[in-house]
Amino acid sequence: MNKASNFIIVTTAIIAVLVIGKGILIPFIFAVIFWFFTREIRKLIYKIPFAEKFIPKWISNILVFSIIILAFGFISEIVTNSVTDVTESYTKYEPNIERIITDLGNYLNVDLLTSIKSVVGDFNYGSVLGDVANGVSGILGDTFMIIIYALFLFLEERSFVKKIYMVFSRNNNYESIQTMIDKIEDSISNYLRLKTYVSILTGVLSYFVLLFVGVDSAPFWAFLIFLLNYIPTVGSLIGTLFPAIFSLLQFGDFTPFLIITVAVGIIQVVVGNVIEPRLFGKSLNLSPLVTILALSVWGKIWGITGMVLSVPITVIMIIVFSQFEKTRSIAIMLSENGEIDKITKPNQTKL
Repeated sequence: MNKASNFIIVTTAIIAVLVIGKGILIPFIFAVIFWFFTREIRKLIYKIPFAEKFIPKWISNILVFSIIILAFGFISEIVTNSVTDVTESYTKYEPNIERIITDLGNYLNVDLLTSIKSVVGDFNYGSVLGDVANGVSGILGDTFMIIIYALFLFLEERSFVKKIYMVFSRNNNYESIQTMIDKIEDSISNYLRLKTYVSILTGVLSYFVLLFVGVDSAPFWAFLIFLLNYIPTVGSLIGTLFPAIFSLLQFGDFTPFLIITVAVGIIQVVVGNVIEPRLFGKSLNLSPLVTILALSVWGKIWGITGMVLSVPITVIMIIVFSQFEKTRSIAIMLSENGEIDKITKPNQTKL
């Protein structure tokens, strides 16, 4: 009974901290992702012959940091302008959707508009679009805090290893903790790198489709597809439907809607079911059911941002839980096939 009570209390406290402190935690987590990306780019730089000999680490950090900040600024400018255009143009295009529904209802000999309103209620695509746009703008609006956090992560990078050693060396746990941290870094870096590749591919191909159809603010929709591609399962569906529905508002015709739905849908299916599995393989070891549950839970706690971060957070949980006897069973249940790494014993792994 005591264990159950303690579990409930701890779980409630963690959820409360996550909800109350999301304004601080979300920028910090994105700063950690920023840091992971920078380390990956730095590794690529040092693969160049003689780069490690002639380029000190601090110069490579400044170089990579500057490139990413410039990219952030460029994307922020494009997306901010596109969000403004989309939200302002919605009222102009809104009457087209009712006309389309009415025409379709007349063709089918039913009062389709009334039926849809009775089922869906007062669904407002514009308000949903506004929420999504505000969420994207919010992430970009936290750029300053993300950069500040990331800067201090860089400053702490060298001393962090020393602190870990000082804390755990007395109990001979340093090597196991270091191994666990390395596994987390490798798994998350691999996931972020590969997911970014496939998301960029999806966004770029979708952009050309939207450009061909003539959809307004195509860069915003392409960026939204790129961002939503980080959300497992439902992200690709939402990323396809939003620009497709907007094309109905803009053109008042089903042809652009069908072209976007089919073309972008095919891109999502091919990238998501052919290219992505070949890149990822079984590296994540994450149960599909757990993926959906994690998506729902983190989406409820942190909204769209939580959905984007649900997979990395769950992967970290599996790695951490697998290294402790008391939580190992939880890691097994979260994994895809129950096969997880063995607990690393002290002095078992050589650094």
